[in-house]
Amino acid sequence: MSPTRPSPLIALIAGEDSGDQLGADLIEALRQRFPDARFVGIGGARMLARGFDSWHDIRELSVMGFAEVVKHLPRLLRLRKTLVQRLLAERPDIVVGIDAPDFNLGVEKRLKDAGLTTVHYVSPSVWAWREKRAEKIGRSAERVLCLFPMEPPIYARHGIDARFVGHPLADRFPMVSDRAPARDALGLPQDAPVLAVLPGSRPSEIERIGAIFVQAARQIASAMPALRIVVPSANERVHARLKELLAGFPGTPPLLIDGHSHEAMLAADVVLLASGTATLEAMLAKRPMVVGYRVSPTSYRIAKALRMLKTDVYSLPNILARACGLGNELLVPEFMQDDCTADNLAQATLRMLGDSERRGTVVAAFEVLHKELRGGLEGQAADRAADAIADLIRR
Repeated sequence: MSPTRPSPLIALIAGEDSGDQLGADLIEALRQRFPDARFVGIGGARMLARGFDSWHDIRELSVMGFAEVVKHLPRLLRLRKTLVQRLLAERPDIVVGIDAPDFNLGVEKRLKDAGLTTVHYVSPSVWAWREKRAEKIGRSAERVLCLFPMEPPIYARHGIDARFVGHPLADRFPMVSDRAPARDALGLPQDAPVLAVLPGSRPSEIERIGAIFVQAARQIASAMPALRIVVPSANERVHARLKELLAGFPGTPPLLIDGHSHEAMLAADVVLLASGTATLEAMLAKRPMVVGYRVSPTSYRIAKALRMLKTDVYSLPNILARACGLGNELLVPEFMQDDCTADNLAQATLRMLGDSERRGTVVAAFEVLHKELRGGLEGQAADRAADAIADLIRR
C-alpha cells in the first residue's frame, strides 16, 4: 500500500445485483484482514450497508446484450471516463472489477496501464465465448478470480494468473435441501406437486419471455389440476408486470411473491426458469429444471454472424456437467431463442414432473456438481477471494 497511507484504499466496481452481493461479502472478508481499510467505487445497497462509499448508482451499469449496450453507450462512456479520472486521482492500492466485463475490463486496462494494481473478480465465460478473450482480460487484470473450476486452465494456456476461489452460491446452499420448511414458509401444501416459475429478474427479460413462461404455466396447470405454482418476483416493476400476465389464470391462481426465489425453488418439485444465474441456484437447491431464454433479435443475429458462441449448450448446469465429465447428454432440457416457446417449455416440464426416476438422476448429478463448485477448498469463497486480493495489496 502507499507509504503515505496507513491503511489500504480498496476500489470495487460492481455492475449488477449479483455483483453487489459479491462485493458485500468481499468487503466483509477484506475487513478481517484490513480493519481500517476504506472501500470506494461503484456498489449497491448491500455494499453500502457495509460502509462502502459508492460514487455512482449501481443501476447505471445494469445493461445487457449488444443492442442494449449500444443504446446506452454514450452514457456508459461518460461514466467510465469520470470513474477512471477519479480513480487515477485517488490512486487506490488495488482496484477490483466485479463481473460486468463489458464495462470493467476497459476501466481495469486504463488503470493497469497507469500503474495501478487491478483484479477481475468473476471470469467472463471464456469457455463459451471466444477463448482468446482470455488474453484481453490478462492485459486488463493482474489476477483473475474464477468461480468455476474449468476456468483457470484456460487462462494458464495464455500465461495469465487466474485463481479458482469457488462459487459463493455453493456456500449458501446445503448439500441436501429440505422441501418441507420452504413449503411451510410459503404456505404451500406438503402433499401437492409444486412448480416454481422464474421468467427473469429484469423488466426487459419479462417483456421478452414473461408471456411465454406464463402461457407454458397455464398449459401445465391445465394438464395437472392439483399443481400449485409459485412465482417469485425480483422487484416492484417485475412484480407489477407478472401480476398483469397472470390475470385470469385458470384454476388455482399462482402464488406471486416478492423475492424469496430460493425458498420458491426449495419448495418446488421442478423449476421452470430463464437461463442465467438462477439455473445455478436451482442446481444447488437440487431441483430438476427446464430452462428457456431469448435475447433481443439484434443481439442474437450479431452473435451468430460473428460466430462468437463456442458451445452448443447454454444453461450453467449443462455446461458444468460437460466440463466436469458427466457426459454430453443434456442434464436439463433447455430451449433457446426460437425454440423457447410455451409448447416446448410446457411439454418438457410435464415430462419432468411425471418422471420421478429422471428427477432422481438429475438430483444425484447436481450433488456432484455442487461438490465441484466448492472444489474441496477450505473456508468460504469470499475468504479465498479476499486472500488472493490481500496478497497483491501486501506486495
